[in-house]
Amino acid sequence: MDNVAVVVDDLEAAVAFFTDLGLEPEGQARIEGPWADRTVGLDGLRSDIVLMRTPDGHGRLELTKYHTPAPVGAGSPPPPPNTLGLHRVMFTVDDIDATIARLRTHDAELLGEVVRYENAYRLCYLRGPAGIIVALAEQIG
Repeated sequence: MDNVAVVVDDLEAAVAFFTDLGLEPEGQARIEGPWADRTVGLDGLRSDIVLMRTPDGHGRLELTKYHTPAPVGAGSPPPPPNTLGLHRVMFTVDDIDATIARLRTHDAELLGEVVRYENAYRLCYLRGPAGIIVALAEQIG
C-alpha cells in the first residue's frame, strides 16, 4: 500500500493534528488539470495535498483539501463507526494518555473511552479532522 487519502476541510489544521500524532509532512502539491479530472472522475478538479509519513517510514497518509468541486458532505454530522466503507485509521502510540491530551488541543473527541484489550493493548477511538475516526493503540504487554 502506498497511502490512504483523507479529505479535509482545513488542511493546515489537519496537518497540525497529524503532526501532533507523530507523523511528519513529506511533501505537498497542487493537483489540477485534465489528467487529474480524468483520473478522479471530477471535472474542474483543483485540490491541495500534503503527504504525511509515519515515524517508522512505512506508512503515508495523504491529506486532501478540495477547492473545486466543493467537497460533498460538508456540514453533515459525521457518520458513526459502523457506517459501511472506510472504517478508521489506527496508529500505534507510546503513551495513549499523552497523545489524547495533545490531540484534544485540536478538538479531537473520544467516541467512547480508553479500554484495555487483554494484556496486550490500551485502545480508543476518537474523532479527528473532518470527522474521521482515528484509533490509537498503546502496547502494554
